[in-house]
Amino acid sequence: MHEVHEREILEKLREIGAERVLIQTPEGLKREAQELACFLEGEGIDVIISGDINYGACDPADREAKMLGCDALIHLGHSYMQLHLEVPAIFVPAFAKVDVIPALERNLGEIRKLGRRIGLVTTVQHIHQLERARDFLENHGFKVFIGEGDGRVSFRGQVLGCNFTAAYVDADGILFIGAGYFHPIGVALATKKPTLAVNPYSGDALWMEREVERTIRKRWGQIAKAYNAEKFGVIISTKKGQLRLAEARRIVRLLREHGRKAELIAMNHISYPSLEGFDFDAYVVVACPRVPIDDVENWRKPVLTPPEVELLLGLREEYKFDEIVGGKRSINEPLGVAFHGPGNGV
Repeated sequence: MHEVHEREILEKLREIGAERVLIQTPEGLKREAQELACFLEGEGIDVIISGDINYGACDPADREAKMLGCDALIHLGHSYMQLHLEVPAIFVPAFAKVDVIPALERNLGEIRKLGRRIGLVTTVQHIHQLERARDFLENHGFKVFIGEGDGRVSFRGQVLGCNFTAAYVDADGILFIGAGYFHPIGVALATKKPTLAVNPYSGDALWMEREVERTIRKRWGQIAKAYNAEKFGVIISTKKGQLRLAEARRIVRLLREHGRKAELIAMNHISYPSLEGFDFDAYVVVACPRVPIDDVENWRKPVLTPPEVELLLGLREEYKFDEIVGGKRSINEPLGVAFHGPGNGV
């Protein structure tokens, strides 16, 4: 279960005079979206719920909201990302109700193996408990560092699937609090430091070394499969928070300079079945780094990230995880509802 502060959202909508809103939600919060819609309609707000898949704050439905005649967008589940939006938007991070302290207490022995100086990171679902976690750890003798991160994140200590800048701290090792492997694997690859993931739901702890090795082996396999590829489709995303046109053009230029053919492809939802009609030998995804890694089993042809292209062409020797970085972080979102309208971003 996640906390959604309905009254705060209503107050923000009334501040801007919104009469019709679009609610956008990830898969895991669709019931909360229904409940929020019922509440707002009971307060006289006209509500439309987006049924499209949502992948994060990088994928706001502000264009759709404007098309539907909505005065505002309510984006559930993710914290604010600095983007220029076409309608006012309320970003509502969904905070998990699970207490993280029991899992930390259970795994103190493993956490001590990181060293005395540890960096502490998490996802937005647990960010509201990060200070409690730091106090708990410092009371047990650790020196805890929580990184600022860059302008792509809203909170100190927050990591995204595409951005690990909050983990760049002067520590012996990194402690990640949260479920899933992708984020802590990215932290380990980005920082090159021992990384331990503690799952507050199961209470388990997992070292990332083996997971990192397994991931890198799979990625080198994709690079090897693309070794003799002559024609590359370089995919850019039309999602506002994933659009990296300059980087995509750089990759096209590198491929062509090394005797390969390359063309740009623009997509909103990136999936291999939509590419079946093309005659490319391999693809490069210059969008969300999770697409070529999480979905690799669904691609019949090799799919690479920009740093992997550099490895393929002999321009890089060490494996590097792809990241989307932002500018200097200039905001610090309040816990609960964060309101940002058009022009409040870059």
